[in-house]
Amino acid sequence: MATESPQPMNFAVMSRVLVSVAAEVANGVQRAVVGSDNVRTARENAWDAIQADRARAAARVETARAVAAMLASAPAGNRRTAPLTGARR
Repeated sequence: MATESPQPMNFAVMSRVLVSVAAEVANGVQRAVVGSDNVRTARENAWDAIQADRARAAARVETARAVAAMLASAPAGNRRTAPLTGARR
């Protein structure tokens, strides 16, 4: 049975080690600053992202309704029929 020789350190291994150590340090600093009971979890981050997406979608719908209402109430002669482009002819 052959014994495995240790693998030489290459860029990929060093990168993984560096990222792992940095994550542990960041986690330790977060726990020290905010306390162990207040550390954010992936679930909390995901829920906040879902809520932000919903808020943006609601804002888009509200803006679309407001624009439609403005267009509906504007006199027909004041409406633009050409697209708004930078060049005028």
